[in-house]
Amino acid sequence: MKNSITEHYTHGQLLDRILQGVEAIGKTPATVTVDELAPVDEFHIGGRQASDDFIRQLELSSDDHTLDIGCGIGGTSRFVASRFGCRVTGIDLTPEFVTTGQTLCDWVGLSGKVELHQGDATEMPFSDETFDAAFMLHVGMNIPNKAGLFAEVYRLIKPGAMFGIYDVMQTSDEPLTYPVPWSSVPGTSALATQDQYVEALEQAGFNITGTQNRRDFAAEFFAETRRQIERAGGAPPLGVHIAMGESAPVKISNMVENIAAGRVAPVEIFATR
Repeated sequence: MKNSITEHYTHGQLLDRILQGVEAIGKTPATVTVDELAPVDEFHIGGRQASDDFIRQLELSSDDHTLDIGCGIGGTSRFVASRFGCRVTGIDLTPEFVTTGQTLCDWVGLSGKVELHQGDATEMPFSDETFDAAFMLHVGMNIPNKAGLFAEVYRLIKPGAMFGIYDVMQTSDEPLTYPVPWSSVPGTSALATQDQYVEALEQAGFNITGTQNRRDFAAEFFAETRRQIERAGGAPPLGVHIAMGESAPVKISNMVENIAAGRVAPVEIFATR
């Protein structure tokens, strides 16, 4: 399954496409900012607004060393480093995401704060109790072994540290319409319910401190995105459609349909070690 997931996300010319988008908004690698990269950087429902709402609840400080699990091209890592001043280590299974993301860190001057690694989130190459906090955004849908994932996170964060999850979770038994952003076929999707997440977290030793279903937020986000595209007469130069490639429109359309039909919803879960 790991190879199938990597193949699903590998673009082939991702950095070149992002560079084209940057130039289309009148910027260069030397002048583009973290906020200007946000539309392509934040590869999850709600984009930067969702990241801001979610990360604020971790109560990070500039002294913290934070773990970004399934970091993608590092958008949320860069946001956290720039907004809160803390050090961020990210890990992702897809090599192209990691190399692209590290280049984007160079562009915005954050290579000293953000370090991205290629690897498996269920077997991370970091020492016990390294991190002051950990988070993952839209990652668990590709990891069947959630018990193993959460046990690994538990190992890596310090006692009392907070772990935040913002994932698309299953909310009914009705089958999804595919392809969706995280999977083209059911075989590479590892959806689970909120209850299953909570059970796996508690088995790993975590204490659940809060949950929030963000279905209504997602519906409004997609509606506003559609309005913006209609006003602009097409997709913006920078956006998550770049990472999804040519199949982006159908993936996004199916995602909207699946949420509207009550099959899935983006959900936040916070837990402490």
